[in-house]
Amino acid sequence: MKMQKSVSVVPLLLLLCLSGVGVTKGQGVEVTKAKAVDFKTEFEVKTPADGKTDGQTDSEPDLWAELRALRDMVVEHRVEQRVEKREAVTQSQLEDVKTQNSDLQAQSVSPPAELSVRLVNGTTSCSGTVEVFYRGEWSAVCSGWWSMRDVMVVCRELHCGDAVAVNQEALVEEGRRGVAIKSCRGHESTITECGFREGGPGYCDGRNYHYVICSDLQAQSVSPPAELSVRLVNGTTSCSGTVEVFYRGEWFGLCPGWWGMKEAKVVCGELDCGNFVDVSRGPLVEDGRTIYVSCSLYGDESIGQCYKDEGSKNCNGGYYHHVTCSESVRLVGGAGLCSGRVEVKSNQSWASVCEADFDRQDAEVVCRDLGCGAPAALQGGLYGEGKGQTWDKEFQCKGNESLLLDCDTSDRENNTCLPGNAVGLTCSEPDDVRLVGGGSRCAGGVERYDQGEWRTVGTLSDVKDIAAVVCRQLGCGSTVSVPPGNPARGFEASCSGSESSLRECPRSYDRSPGLTVICSESVRLVDGAGLCSGRVEVKSDQSWASVCEADFDRQDAEVVCGELGCGAPAALQGGLYGEGEGQTWDKEFQCKGNESLLLDCDTSDRENNTCLPGNAVGLTCSEPDDVRLVGGGSRCAGGVERYDQGEWRTVGSGDWARTRVAAVVCRQLGCGSAVSVLPGNTTGAHGLVCDGTESALRECVITFDRHSGLTVICSSVQPEIFLTDSMGGVSRGHQGPEVFRGYSFTITCSTQPQYPGGSFLLTFTGSNRTQTQPAVNHSAAFLFPAADDSHQGNYRCVYDNYGFSHNFSSESELLSLTITASPLPAFIIRHVVVLLILLTAITTFYLYYKPTRRQKRVNRVSSMDLYVNAMEMVSLSSRAEAGPGEERAAQGTE
Repeated sequence: MKMQKSVSVVPLLLLLCLSGVGVTKGQGVEVTKAKAVDFKTEFEVKTPADGKTDGQTDSEPDLWAELRALRDMVVEHRVEQRVEKREAVTQSQLEDVKTQNSDLQAQSVSPPAELSVRLVNGTTSCSGTVEVFYRGEWSAVCSGWWSMRDVMVVCRELHCGDAVAVNQEALVEEGRRGVAIKSCRGHESTITECGFREGGPGYCDGRNYHYVICSDLQAQSVSPPAELSVRLVNGTTSCSGTVEVFYRGEWFGLCPGWWGMKEAKVVCGELDCGNFVDVSRGPLVEDGRTIYVSCSLYGDESIGQCYKDEGSKNCNGGYYHHVTCSESVRLVGGAGLCSGRVEVKSNQSWASVCEADFDRQDAEVVCRDLGCGAPAALQGGLYGEGKGQTWDKEFQCKGNESLLLDCDTSDRENNTCLPGNAVGLTCSEPDDVRLVGGGSRCAGGVERYDQGEWRTVGTLSDVKDIAAVVCRQLGCGSTVSVPPGNPARGFEASCSGSESSLRECPRSYDRSPGLTVICSESVRLVDGAGLCSGRVEVKSDQSWASVCEADFDRQDAEVVCGELGCGAPAALQGGLYGEGEGQTWDKEFQCKGNESLLLDCDTSDRENNTCLPGNAVGLTCSEPDDVRLVGGGSRCAGGVERYDQGEWRTVGSGDWARTRVAAVVCRQLGCGSAVSVLPGNTTGAHGLVCDGTESALRECVITFDRHSGLTVICSSVQPEIFLTDSMGGVSRGHQGPEVFRGYSFTITCSTQPQYPGGSFLLTFTGSNRTQTQPAVNHSAAFLFPAADDSHQGNYRCVYDNYGFSHNFSSESELLSLTITASPLPAFIIRHVVVLLILLTAITTFYLYYKPTRRQKRVNRVSSMDLYVNAMEMVSLSSRAEAGPGEERAAQGTE
């Protein structure tokens, strides 16, 4: 009995435990509360493997059976409760679902808004092919000129952050209707604001559609790098290394080719580094993984906005581009790489530096860090004010540090920088270019210091532009000539002519003939169209000064033209080529005309040391007389020769360059355009390479390659056209010559005597009307007996001739002729008015003259009376004083 009572208590205790009162642990029994995963496993009772507790005998009651029965009852009860509760919840949820479904059904009835936009088949919700909902279906956007401005509108409409890239992808479905979106300006909220035009089936003819990538701000933390993002690898700093671009899921190197400052500046700016310092040839990253990128000089802020193409035939895995940017300092707002407002990077933002915290030793460190020469100017406000914060330290550089942030700093007393005190710095250009073998620092073969050694610079084009940059960087004057280059081959450069230094020019490592440049030392012509025109500037104290028109005459101009290797002066006028920004030369030149250099001329102080605006003297010299055509019977036909190094030398060219060389020869000689180009009879001539736009042959590349001579036939000089008349029916109007209706006029065509014979064709623009006459004494006159409205328009003379087994022609400028009303009514009115004026004048004169004459007559009579009376009084007085005999004698005398 004792045992029975004691045992019967156990199920009750266990029941309490199973009811959630607590958790107990006895001999061989462990009850644990499990995770509520499902109803059947909410409680778990663990027993020994044989189902008995330790010490339990077979004769003892099966307590575990009772326990399991109780457990099953409790679990079953709770399951029933939860099922009822779940059914209630489920019923509520079903009602909500029905409501939602009804809403969705209502929504599905309304299609997307017309011309709404979406991106499909992309890697994220903010990338993919652009589709526009148009007339009940989703249509792709036809291929065409799309820019980042269009992408900006798409990303903005989809709330997808910033525009990253736009590519062309394959057609989504062949033959689908396409919609062509007009160019967006970038500020629109939706594509519909840009405008569109309907395409149609086959309109996009199965080519490409636009694939857009937006930044997708929500997914940036887990997404891969943005498409066409850029990085620098294998460099010495985070702002130097070989350029790689992330394209279609992997990093690509850049193809070998023309790369220069504009692309490197985009890379440095995109990585938030400082100024571009240099670009060079970097090592191969991985053979075959390449992409071609070319940026424009203005407007591109990221590589994604630049022109790009997946590497193909130009990407042979030879090398990639290595870019060096400054890390912690930059110059902003300057004209080139070596000038601007000083800004320092601190805490991932850029801050201007106050003038009071910056001296010349600090400037030396900055100029060196940016790859420039020594400091040339240091002044607050020189390049404007920064928009951000101001650097709150004072630099204390010794001048030999490598980086500005390596210098010591100290707190300044007043943490303010007054407006106009943001320091501006101008460094001299880097000392990485030299001219060798020419006897002067301004003449010789061009070499540039690159990757630890001096390397020859060569080119096959852009000679004039490269020479201008070299002369500018060296502080020399204008380009005088570009003789044959060094026979050694150098890396090829290409400049626009406006760069401040040679490192700003794109270059490749293709080998081209070396380049030789001769610059003037003390005078230059600026802002002209070629080597022989521009504003005259003189070098004084290492700076350039404009010359005032009052201090410069034709004899001075003759010296300048001769020093620059040009012909005689052709035009001399103040303000002809603008005003200089710097100082003005304070002397008056007194050249005799036979000096070799302008600074060899005598000078004198001028009385007034000012030069009024518009008086900076501009000079145009004729082209040098160093080219001729010989053996052709005319100055405009024959074999090409150029005067070089004291003798006339035959000029030759390869087959592919002949027509361009001929165009320059005819232009320089004033002989119109090239008609024929034939191989010459001689061999061993210097090779010549032109791009066809040069003003003179000396601007072309002359190589040491030997070619056969070159024979050129030009079209003669441009014919002239002018208007004459014999009846006075031609006048000069605002828009050109005017002819009165009914009056005769003559249009005359003429040309200089180059070839005998020939004919002139007079064409009338806008009509098939033409007239032809033979050239008599190199001219022809076309008579028009009576002018009418049909004669109004533009006329042109075309000179045709035959020579050297070729027909050639040249055209005059247009003559714009206006027909006006007959001048007869105006003539009559004018004469009537003149007669009335004359009649009025005569009448007025007569009325004035008549009383005046009468008065003069009266005055004349009065004067005679006075004279007679006076004579009588004199006579009486004489008689009174004389005696009787004398009086009689006097009377007899009278």
